[in-house]
Amino acid sequence: MNTDKNPPLTCPVGEETCEWIDEVNRLRQRVSELSELVTTDALTGLYNFRHFKTVLQAEMDRSKRSGIPTSLVMVDLDHFKKINDSLGHEVGNLALKQVAKIFRNEVRTTDIVCRYGGEEFTIIFPETHLNLAVKVADRIREIVSYTPVEYEGGKFNITASMGASVYMKTSIYTIDMFIESVDKFLYEAKQSGRNCICHIDYADLRRITEISHDERLLLYGGD
Repeated sequence: MNTDKNPPLTCPVGEETCEWIDEVNRLRQRVSELSELVTTDALTGLYNFRHFKTVLQAEMDRSKRSGIPTSLVMVDLDHFKKINDSLGHEVGNLALKQVAKIFRNEVRTTDIVCRYGGEEFTIIFPETHLNLAVKVADRIREIVSYTPVEYEGGKFNITASMGASVYMKTSIYTIDMFIESVDKFLYEAKQSGRNCICHIDYADLRRITEISHDERLLLYGGD
């Protein structure tokens, strides 16, 4: 995830070597590496929780301005504690890295995948309606479920539960309220037998977009 946009400097008088410019280039590279460490999870290489909240807030703000929705999916690996307890944390880490790789391979370059913490992940779908985000997330869920995790002692399959919701121009959620709303759907997926995705009913979503601001305040609270 190297985001360094500064090309290496060259000597203005055309010298092949210049110790000062070489030092500046080394410092630039080091700053880029440190910046990446601040925003990425060391184990999976995905963005971390800190970056997740920064980007999600930015996308919510953009949705307010543009009117184009931002969808959010939260993912929790099922029965992950059993894997750590029975096979060890190294095998658990192997599973986390494999799932992270699947996420990276299956989303668009504009989507943001983060490790939320432990065995939880999030996927931010900028400028994406909920039905498309759910379709992509459900495909990822299926791939995770039928791709075995292989380790020295054998192999096993892992499944994931997901919750999804959408932030729109008419939404009155704060960022914490939005995350909590998605987390509730994730909990619903867990209670529904796991290895599935739960989200707001599309008919309810259309109804919510059609009610007035005052009616939304009565339904959801807020100032």
